[in-house]
Amino acid sequence: MPAAWFLKRLFELKAALIFFTRLPLRHRGAIEGADLACATWANPVVGLVVGGLSALAFWCAVHLGLGPFPAAALAVAASVAVTGAFHEDGLGDVADGFGGGWTRDRKLEIMRDSRLGTYGTVALVLALLLRVGALASLGRPEVAVPALLAAHAGARCLLPAFMALLPRARTQGLSAYAGEPPLASILASAAIGLAALLLCLGWGGVVALAVLVMAALSMARLTLSQIGGYTGDVLGALEQAGEILVLLVVVARL
Repeated sequence: MPAAWFLKRLFELKAALIFFTRLPLRHRGAIEGADLACATWANPVVGLVVGGLSALAFWCAVHLGLGPFPAAALAVAASVAVTGAFHEDGLGDVADGFGGGWTRDRKLEIMRDSRLGTYGTVALVLALLLRVGALASLGRPEVAVPALLAAHAGARCLLPAFMALLPRARTQGLSAYAGEPPLASILASAAIGLAALLLCLGWGGVVALAVLVMAALSMARLTLSQIGGYTGDVLGALEQAGEILVLLVVVARL
């Protein structure tokens, strides 16, 4: 039984890494929607992997003699490359849909469109500026590295709860395919995320978690009023907001 349980968790972690990153992992056979729902416990673990690679880019840039701003830009570029701009794409689509549509159906139609509009462009530019600016403000690797780990893990840890508590806006698409995460995955994701925040930020992690909860509640209210539920794009936008907020919390506490 312990071996079977461990192998199941290992498969779920691998599925999460395959789905949410561009890391060169392969799996024989299909990964079903139910597998992805169960694998949501690994969201903050994926965040630690992405944040770790981003932190490595920052550390290397600083030790090669680059200043804080180039190091911060390279760190953000590394996270975008590792994820294939997966969450950034969601943020852009949500900004375009919520900003440019007048009806629920029109908003969902715009969000499905692969073209980037004015609202999405502005949202992505501001998000990148805030992430790079916050990291550049931190300056030193000993501060920036744990901040990156906390930001990427914390930004992902409440997504399963968000998926379980809100209705899906579409009957098709990523959110509908994945389905509702089980309670065990929701609790495990939150616990791993909280542990990462506390280990990386100390008691500042409690502040960061409170800010993340408020952001999730605000996003829930917004998306319910706009499209009546969540989509995969909404989850991406929430992850981006979480990253930015955790970094800003660290900057504010310096």
